[in-house]
Amino acid sequence: MKEFIISDVKAETAILVGLITKDQNEDKTKEYLDELEFLADTAGAITVKRFTQRVTGPSAVTYVGKGKLEEIRDYIKMKEDEEEPIGMVIFDDELSAKQMRNIEQELGVKILDRTSLILDIFAMRAQTANAKTQVELAQYRYMLPRLQRLWTHLERQGGGSGSGGGKGSVGLKQRLAEIDKQKVTQRKNRGRMIRVALVGYTNVGKSTTMNLLAKSEVFAENKLFATLDTTVRKVVVDNLPFLLADTVGFIRKLPTDLVDSFKSTLDEVREADLLLHVVDISHPDFEEQIQVVNQTLSELGCADKPSMIIFNKIDNYHWVEKEEDDLTPATKENITLDELKKTWMAKEHDNCLFISAKEKENIDEFREV
Repeated sequence: MKEFIISDVKAETAILVGLITKDQNEDKTKEYLDELEFLADTAGAITVKRFTQRVTGPSAVTYVGKGKLEEIRDYIKMKEDEEEPIGMVIFDDELSAKQMRNIEQELGVKILDRTSLILDIFAMRAQTANAKTQVELAQYRYMLPRLQRLWTHLERQGGGSGSGGGKGSVGLKQRLAEIDKQKVTQRKNRGRMIRVALVGYTNVGKSTTMNLLAKSEVFAENKLFATLDTTVRKVVVDNLPFLLADTVGFIRKLPTDLVDSFKSTLDEVREADLLLHVVDISHPDFEEQIQVVNQTLSELGCADKPSMIIFNKIDNYHWVEKEEDDLTPATKENITLDELKKTWMAKEHDNCLFISAKEKENIDEFREV
């Protein structure tokens, strides 16, 4: 299945493209492109330029308008003349097969969308047989409708045509089913211990929190999707043993195929007695990240589980003090950490904590709660 890894994006330069629409204003588009740049960086690409366009909605033919596409093409040509070739153009939304084909013909470089970039990162990150199989299935589902020019090659792979993904897809699903059975057996063997799962947006510090509580060494770094495989550790706090699971991070516009493929990984979330929702309080858009996680939990049928919000990275929280005569309403940019704590503790009925996993602040209180 190696053919289904979309691209090797190491040390390539990238252009990012996003739209400003009635549903997505300029600030929101900038936030999405910041995240897309972080995704590109995680995959090993260097972003050199961004293009945005204000439109009512994406063009069904080329995503952006004809003039904007020509502008991007001219920039690529200019960089080529300067012997600084552009490796790829990454679009912030999922592209259809038709859009991808038309854009590729016009620009003459590799085209990725947010989904294929996330799939790339997942393919690079997958370590266990379970994660690798789940990524392959998600790639298969994503690529099948986009490989119309390669039907004969696909048929040799056992893919066939049709929306289900043919024999290749069935084989991957069977492998996942076998792994699922093994995991169910493993979970049964753990007995009836209390189960706690760390959930949250990607890169909020779940693995660092896991390392603190479990005194273990789970891989943690400042990259998106550092953790793909669920790690489960036995933790004992004040003679109370429980199982703590670290799960894959969620993200905005997470491809449905990935959520479907990673259902077995997310079984730890479904089977948990308590969810610890870790939030990066220093992130300017942490409230929307909370909504994204809550929406994903709802899709998994876990919205009603007992949960606590763990606001992490308080050491990194910054605010700007307002002038005394400034009558503008308080925003999250100029509200103190203490004020923010009171607001959220009232909103969550005290069902939240504020910590720094990195600096080990308030960890004793965390353990006690």
